[in-house]
Amino acid sequence: MAMAVGLYRSTNGKKVVMALTGVILFGFVVAHMLGNLKIFLGREHINEYGLFLRQVGAPVFGNEQLLWIARIVLLVSVVLHMVAAYQLVQINHQSRPVRYARPGVVQASYASRTMRWGGIIIFLFIIYHLLHFTTGTVHPDFVPGDVYHNLVTGFQVWYVSLFYILAMIALGFHMYHGVWSMFQTLGLNSSRYTRGLRWFATIAAAVVAIGNISIPVAVLLGIVK
Repeated sequence: MAMAVGLYRSTNGKKVVMALTGVILFGFVVAHMLGNLKIFLGREHINEYGLFLRQVGAPVFGNEQLLWIARIVLLVSVVLHMVAAYQLVQINHQSRPVRYARPGVVQASYASRTMRWGGIIIFLFIIYHLLHFTTGTVHPDFVPGDVYHNLVTGFQVWYVSLFYILAMIALGFHMYHGVWSMFQTLGLNSSRYTRGLRWFATIAAAVVAIGNISIPVAVLLGIVK
């Protein structure tokens, strides 16, 4: 335990925490998108998927127990990811107390320059998303267990769909830079594979963003109703 705490206090330790929690969150985001895309197969398919998530682990685990364990792991990962990111930013500022004569980093990509505000948007989105589709607190007509109905009625509110779309665009930029940084931190990149890894980060971010955006757009256009 002491060794783990000592490692975390170092800059490299914080980067490793960000990378490892990033792997967990990346896997969840991809799996979550694939599951939600079942809405295009119809009410029965996505509701069966929702039932599977609630009952997974039975009979060892009770209804939704394993699902809540997964949610807790994900929330802890989000918190650790954000805390490590904030601390790394503070360390960077302390090591460079004098600002550059010209603000901004010319060579930084747009995605890397927007990581901070993108992370805040995504964090606020996660809170709203849980209140919207998990607890139904801010949903206009939440029906427990009816995933199809909840998605359709939820996204029929245009400003809610717009918020989701903007959040997914932010997620796409965040994922692109995050996945690329993850490869670097874990030592998986090399000059030989740099181009391929950048393409993977780009494609993964684009697929997740477009896949998630397609759902509210389909609802608004009446393709899914």
